[in-house]
Amino acid sequence: MKTIIKTSDLDLQSKCIKIKRVTKVTRGGRKMQFTGLVVTGDTKNVVGFGLGRSKEIPLAIEKGTNKSKKNLIRVPIICGTIPHSIRYKYKGSKVFLAPAAEGTGIIAGGAMRAVLESAGVTNVLAKVRGSNNPHNIVIATIKALESLRDAYEIARLRGIPLQKVFNG
Repeated sequence: MKTIIKTSDLDLQSKCIKIKRVTKVTRGGRKMQFTGLVVTGDTKNVVGFGLGRSKEIPLAIEKGTNKSKKNLIRVPIICGTIPHSIRYKYKGSKVFLAPAAEGTGIIAGGAMRAVLESAGVTNVLAKVRGSNNPHNIVIATIKALESLRDAYEIARLRGIPLQKVFNG
């Protein structure tokens, strides 16, 4: 269940992860374009990503930022970390996220680090296996964060008090 998040209430910051020049070969010659992969978040618990394409780099980044603001998700964060460990696979990329103790920091690299920082996660252990394509890693990380559930949500879905979630 995806909830609609109002962007006017948030203080969003954007990070450009990857800029790539792409070429379309036509009968008339080559057409050059740029793609910009952008992650947007408020460093509290909201994050989203977007891919913009244009003939100029700044315009591609701007389009990516606008797209990322349209598909924001909320991430359950408890004491600066995620509630439980999770594995997620998207195409050739497999990501693993695990909660970490206070003071550990973000143990992740590249595109995954940018997504976790934008989401506001401060302590997490992460690993990427398979393809290291930044686009696939960003999507896999966001889908993994989207599928996380905290104890409050589980209690609400089951219709039981919070104490019964832990005591069985």
